Amino acid sequence: MKLTLGFSPCPNDTFIFDALIHHKIDTEGLEFEVSYDDVETLNQKALRGELDITKLSFHAFAYVADQYALLDAGSALGFGVGPLLISKNQFNESELQASNAQLKVGIPGKYTTANFLLGIAYPHLLNKQELVFSEIESALLHEEIDLGLIIHENRFTYQDKGLTKIVDLGDYWEKLTGCAIPLGGIVINRNLDREVQLKVNRLIRQSVEFAFAHPKSGIDFIREHAQAMEESVMYKHIELYVNKYSVNLGEEGRKAVDTLFKLAQERNIIPTIRENLYI
Repeated sequence: MKLTLGFSPCPNDTFIFDALIHHKIDTEGLEFEVSYDDVETLNQKALRGELDITKLSFHAFAYVADQYALLDAGSALGFGVGPLLISKNQFNESELQASNAQLKVGIPGKYTTANFLLGIAYPHLLNKQELVFSEIESALLHEEIDLGLIIHENRFTYQDKGLTKIVDLGDYWEKLTGCAIPLGGIVINRNLDREVQLKVNRLIRQSVEFAFAHPKSGIDFIREHAQAMEESVMYKHIELYVNKYSVNLGEEGRKAVDTLFKLAQERNIIPTIRENLYI
């Protein structure tokens, strides 16, 4: 049986899925046709229901929970891993909170969890421009935007380019809730047989466990998709985003996801969700 699978070319995802798609574990008769896309492209594909299994932002998941269920394996949650609001210039809290703020904010996609958190923390920052995440630093340097919301490996490179952190939205979330920050999850089409859903969940968990046991096994695959990133940066990226929640959400992980959706629904950022989120 062949299933379509989408995930990003970022090191955390290629680290997680290397063993699965390269048959380093027994895939129990399943084959995977893989699409590599940035997170917002994956979000858009999920909104169109194009893939059987996909990585997506938790923000986007709110809009497709009727079509997809969240797997317990493969998610990106953690402490100290949230998106950063950065700038070429300094801004104070009152400027960010001002109801008439016309500051232009570069975001890595409407349905990213980064934008989700920005809406919770700074609902008045409405002048947003969607950019590919890797283009946000350049847009700041060329003063095309006032603030930039960065994710992924840009967390490690912005200071080298003379840019300044204004707010750590992950830190904001942790102080507000005490929970790990839910960034992205792996979802599966609800129309697939439950046996298949459970098998995929089991295989992704095994793939993560294989990666932890053999961390250098997928280095060539990871480097191939990592946009000429230094190996030390690749593994910093992996250490940040791949952890116990990637093996199994568990009670803590599910609580973090539930809290995110509860707060967002209370603030009318997402529609009401009636389905059980999980497989």
